[in-house]
Amino acid sequence: MRALFQFDTDMNYLKSNLEVDPSRSPYIQDRLEVLYESNSIEDMQELVKDLLVTADSYKVVCLNTMNLGSTGKIHHPERRKIEREIGLCIDGEPELDRPDVVYGLILLENRWYFGKHTKSESVWRQHKHKPKSYSTALSTRVARSVVNIAVPAIENVKVIDPCCGIGTVVVEALSMGVNIVGRDISPLVCVGARENLTFFELDGKITKGPISEVQEHYDVAIIDMPYNIYSHVSPEEEYDIIYQARRIADRVVFITVDTIDHLLERAGFTIVDRGIAKKQQFERQVIVCK
Repeated sequence: MRALFQFDTDMNYLKSNLEVDPSRSPYIQDRLEVLYESNSIEDMQELVKDLLVTADSYKVVCLNTMNLGSTGKIHHPERRKIEREIGLCIDGEPELDRPDVVYGLILLENRWYFGKHTKSESVWRQHKHKPKSYSTALSTRVARSVVNIAVPAIENVKVIDPCCGIGTVVVEALSMGVNIVGRDISPLVCVGARENLTFFELDGKITKGPISEVQEHYDVAIIDMPYNIYSHVSPEEEYDIIYQARRIADRVVFITVDTIDHLLERAGFTIVDRGIAKKQQFERQVIVCK
């Protein structure tokens, strides 16, 4: 497989051999599927002459819009000049406004890379403004990140969020094509979660009831542990949620504001990864268990 460059919103980049849909990530802004690489623009001009353009029209964009590592920004007039030089060497129909395919060109650490350019649609941004929400809910960006951690590949994976609240995780998962159901013990919260799904025209199921009543088995569970004065649980209730999660799922991603390692160990979980999601002085732990 060809190498891929993925760029976040600050144009920090990662080179990878993994095929990743940039629309799934709340951080990846651009992706470049590398077709050719060279040490100079002149060499690249020769290479792109062999490019077979199957689309009706194309466009070339230079991605050096800001500093990239040790590579300085290429200013607008020079970028346009480079785009023309490369574009004129491609056998096809150029179209600047509505091209069928976009090719990207970038200079990284004194080497040029050319390939198919994909820009993320940032679907998740549309989900930031829900009809029903509360201040302590997961942010849309964190929720989407957690879904990606929990379900890196969606094929044949059944997922449950048994403490779904107003459905932030469920909305993000459904928008990525994940087979997920939501559940919550509060009837009012369930109504709000359903309203959010309807607002975004997402076809998903939200049921009412405690996690202890879940009978079906799932590949993955995502659980944002209850907290704050509106959803306070005792240590015994907290442990029961964790215990029931182990019963209904092979793999669980917990989001928690408290340290629950001792409860996870008591329930028989093994922690395989963890991280911290920060919002100013507020921190959540994201813990991956199996």
